[in-house]
Amino acid sequence: MNPGMEKDLLEILECPRCQGEFTLTPEEDGLICMACKLKYPIRDDVPAILTEEAEPVD
Repeated sequence: MNPGMEKDLLEILECPRCQGEFTLTPEEDGLICMACKLKYPIRDDVPAILTEEAEPVD
């Protein structure tokens, strides 16, 4: 993700399940909601924030 856009997006995006905040994964390939313990993928610099797309994280 573009570094400038990354911060702006993280400030406005929220988890569709709990409306919690996202954290960018270290690999920058997804957004993690720690409250729900779900990872939403980022494909071609576009976050897929649909609950159907989310994967559980440890």
